[in-house]
Formats: sequence, structure tokens, C-alpha cells
Amino acid sequence: FQELGTLRVAKVTGGAASKLSKIRVVRKSIARVLTVMHQTQKENLRKYYKSKRLKPTDLRKKKTRAMRRALTPFEKSIKSRKQQRRERLYPMRKFAVKQ
Repeated sequence: FQELGTLRVAKVTGGAASKLSKIRVVRKSIARVLTVMHQTQKENLRKYYKSKRLKPTDLRKKKTRAMRRALTPFEKSIKSRKQQRRERLYPMRKFAVKQ
């Protein structure tokens, strides 16, 4: 970061062309370092939250908005008392088919 600052000062004061071309290289190298730092930080967070019940939103699976809001398999399988009674009293009818 400090090197980039000195290069920017050189740019404003009318420094050499070599320094001006070096700005891009320094910026890219800073970006590489920050990328690796953020990746390792995220990996460590994933390890930490792996055993936890809830995760931060940025560590959860992305999927689609509709899929995230959809009912879970357990929620889908739940039936009300009325529905259970109806299924018990009126089971699916079985018909004998002639051949």
C-alpha cells in the first residue's frame, strides 16, 4: 500500500514513465495478496461454522431465492389432524379390473 502511495505521488508530481507503468503492477499484486487473505479467512470461517447449527448468510448455500424459501422435506410431510382423519376414514379405493 505504501509503495502505491509513493507511486501516486510520483504520478501527480510528473514522475518517470517507468513509475507510471509500475502503478498497475503494484495494484494487481496488492489484489492478489488480498484475494489469498480473504480466501483463507473464509476457509477458516467455514471450518468453524461446520459443526454449528446456524451459519452466517454469506457461508450458506446460494441456490435460488425460491429454493431457499421452499418448505423442507419435514415441513412438506406434516399433515393436520383433519387431513389425517380424512385419510383414515376415506382410504384410496381399490377397483378390480376385468381382463
